[in-house]
Amino acid sequence: MAVKVLVVDDSGFFRRRVSEILSADPSIQVVGTATNGKEAIDQALALKPDVITMDYEMPMMDGITAVRHIMQRCPTPVLMFSSLTHEGARVTLDALDAGAVDFLPKNFEDISRNPEKVKQLLCEKVHSISRSNRRFSAYSAPAPVAAPTPTPAPAASSFSSHSSSAPARPAPAPAPTRAPAASASSPAPKRKAYKLVAIGTSTGGPVALQRVLTQLPGNFPAPIVLIQHMPAAFTKAFAERLDKLCRISVKEAEDGDILRPGLALLAPGGKQMMIDGRGAVKILPGDERLNYKPCVDITFGSAAKSYGDKVLAVVLTGMGADGREGARLLKQGGSAVWAQDEASCVIYGMPMAIVKADLADAVYSLDDIGKHIVEACI
Repeated sequence: MAVKVLVVDDSGFFRRRVSEILSADPSIQVVGTATNGKEAIDQALALKPDVITMDYEMPMMDGITAVRHIMQRCPTPVLMFSSLTHEGARVTLDALDAGAVDFLPKNFEDISRNPEKVKQLLCEKVHSISRSNRRFSAYSAPAPVAAPTPTPAPAASSFSSHSSSAPARPAPAPAPTRAPAASASSPAPKRKAYKLVAIGTSTGGPVALQRVLTQLPGNFPAPIVLIQHMPAAFTKAFAERLDKLCRISVKEAEDGDILRPGLALLAPGGKQMMIDGRGAVKILPGDERLNYKPCVDITFGSAAKSYGDKVLAVVLTGMGADGREGARLLKQGGSAVWAQDEASCVIYGMPMAIVKADLADAVYSLDDIGKHIVEACI
């Protein structure tokens, strides 16, 4: 059965091009178009598409507001189009918080210069998110989370630039989510003196990382590295967003950065991040032979070489299998590997690859991962 798509954009040219690209795939059917957010809501209710492509800047009602309404009234996987600017990244992250599943850069030059590549990428995204867990029969936004209790002042060995002398940052209200189906969960972890926590993710990752990291106290005792599949223009804005929301410090990694407790370093988009035995970060150019830039396997692999059995690796929601081979190296060295459970994933691809390869020491729901990381490390 063909995937039914609703195309929403105030640009007539972009609506036509996206519709033409999608319609060329025999397994995709464009069932309607809309020129603004209000029309998008009406069409979503009337046509019940499997996927909606959504622009964010439109008259009458913007895309983010439309996503919020759609998630409340007829939850549907939404693919956002965004500009490759800092402001475009900020707005896209807001759209993901509102309930959108994934995004693509809105680049008219690429459409005209590389039509086949654009067609392949767009159709692959539509197919993948049509199978996501973002369409729910029982969709509800959870109650806002209370502000966290301030953590004690960190000891000198657990330095964090977000010290407890500063006002405690409130935890953000989590993004809308469904009530997860019951699923088997592993026992609570045993404590270990981990020297590094490494988290890899892709589709659904920005919201997932926000939920996990906001549960960590400011005096968290281990360094953290984050690998999120994301364009180069987006990672700085994403790191800034996480830094404002979390009690730990978060920054986009730079070459030569030193790992330290209470600091999370986000791999820069379009490049690769490795860690050496001295705890220094190396940022390398993105290798065109690799599908992912940044690549979870590369960072996990370097962590396995540098830290042996002292790594806690976590693989969150995302399509594909990036992270599996790096996790294999970590397991061979005696480190621990956790996977997010299927029920709480937007896309159960990367965690499934870990589980199917029998590499997962534990499988936890998204809402439990943050607290279990704290239990394992503190």
